[in-house]
Amino acid sequence: MADATLAALSEEERAAPSRSHLLWQRLAPWALPIVLLIVWEIAARTGLVTARLMPAPSTVALAGWHALLDGTLVYHTLISTQRALIGLAIGGGLGFLAGILNGLFKSAETLLDSTLQMVRNVPHLALIPLVILWFGIDETAKIFLVSIGVFFPIYINTFHGVRTVDPQVIEMARIYGLDRKALITRIILPGALPSILVGLRYALGFMWLTLIVAETISANSGIGYMTMNAREFFLTDVVLLGIIIYAVLGKLADSLTRLIEKRVLAWHPAYQTAQGTR
Repeated sequence: MADATLAALSEEERAAPSRSHLLWQRLAPWALPIVLLIVWEIAARTGLVTARLMPAPSTVALAGWHALLDGTLVYHTLISTQRALIGLAIGGGLGFLAGILNGLFKSAETLLDSTLQMVRNVPHLALIPLVILWFGIDETAKIFLVSIGVFFPIYINTFHGVRTVDPQVIEMARIYGLDRKALITRIILPGALPSILVGLRYALGFMWLTLIVAETISANSGIGYMTMNAREFFLTDVVLLGIIIYAVLGKLADSLTRLIEKRVLAWHPAYQTAQGTR
């Protein structure tokens, strides 16, 4: 009985560090933001920074609460999210298809890649005046800009992922009699998936960056419009609220992508190694 009790205690002692380590892993990423918020609050309340130019976090939170109650925060956030997702679906889908096409077929790469690389080196935000002339200031202009912003990160990483699949694995699959469709769906796409997901994470960053600029220049709704309208009345707390909402949405999108990575790359040896070292 005593031996069993000692064994149970030793097992709990071994489990305790792992639980504390897991708790630390969950809380550690939020440590620095919380510290910065506390320092910011103290600096604003003690007058180290001008409250009118840099309101305290509590003031920004209060502005967010009022905007939530009157519905403006939810409305503008949903509008911006809708624009971002539509642009991601269009630009990301086209980038994925172009990456697969150019990665699989050398002739397609010869015809298309040079042109795409030239277009890629043109800053897409510099096209805003031209896009406004083309589409005006309606939804099409913003979605077009977001689509361009997300196209190239996904295209380049998809193309790279397809081209870097181990040729020996492809040759072995052919020896085993896989046809072209099975080769693409069962060998090439899974092998390119880590690179594709990296491209998706980059694309999400460009998505919000592009949308921020597009909405602050030509919009009558959305988070960018909300912040620019607040700037006209010198409502700095609302401007900061808009910036924070963009940051939170970007973090949520990145976390969702990492969750997808965790699910779909559980088979990948490199990912398993990374998981084991954490």
